Amino acid sequence: MSDTIIWITGATEGIGLALAQHAPYPGARIINLSRRRHPDYESVQFDLTDPATWDNVRAHLDKELSSFKGKRAIFIQNGYWPDSHGTIDKVDPGTYRKGLYANVMAPLAIGEMFVKACRPGYESGLVMMSAGAAACCLEGLSVYAPGKIAIEHWAQIVDKELNRAPGKPWVVAVRPGGVLTRTVRRLMEAKPDPSMPNQNHIRDNAQRRQLPDGAAKHIWAQLPPAAGTSLIAFGQLPEGPEYKAYEFEGARMKLVDVPGWQLMYR
Repeated sequence: MSDTIIWITGATEGIGLALAQHAPYPGARIINLSRRRHPDYESVQFDLTDPATWDNVRAHLDKELSSFKGKRAIFIQNGYWPDSHGTIDKVDPGTYRKGLYANVMAPLAIGEMFVKACRPGYESGLVMMSAGAAACCLEGLSVYAPGKIAIEHWAQIVDKELNRAPGKPWVVAVRPGGVLTRTVRRLMEAKPDPSMPNQNHIRDNAQRRQLPDGAAKHIWAQLPPAAGTSLIAFGQLPEGPEYKAYEFEGARMKLVDVPGWQLMYR
């Protein structure tokens, strides 16, 4: 039996798959949670956009962690649903609602499931993937960006509540620099879309983005976080008055400078 178990939502592609492939614990048991199975990893199927499926995750976590005898259990909430991108007047109401389920409600609900499933006797940790969108007003991302703000604030509150007590996980949000994922490539290659005002900027800043493999290695290198750190950010807020409203990180944030890798705000 492996002494490390790692769950990753959305480990079928992009950053999630890269985090699975570059896990720094030899022999770790890696479990993908998503709508699709992955041929190389155990998979628990659920749908971020469908709350009726979320209890599949709770039941699985409770079963696995109630009898876990290893050294560490880590959960990475990475998955998200991109189909609700677009200005609010252009996105179909049903699609918008699914986006709220997937990108705002599901990450917090799933985080709560992992926290409550953890037991004493091993290290446990919860990583909540955020984005530079948490610190900028981005038209066309009225679901995605507020969801990332919620994730960061939730991580700060829950990490303080748990205070690394025995049997409780450390909790941290990670705000990576830009990553050249399939979703980003799709936006770059698409025809101009008036419902995505930032499309040209996404296309123009491709050279400042990491490939998923590099991003995953940098993220793993910062884990577990030091006590009191509930946000790891790979880059500073840009200068300018429009960013002042987002300067709420304070001592909770660890700033990591990776040459050539920048947070994507515009």
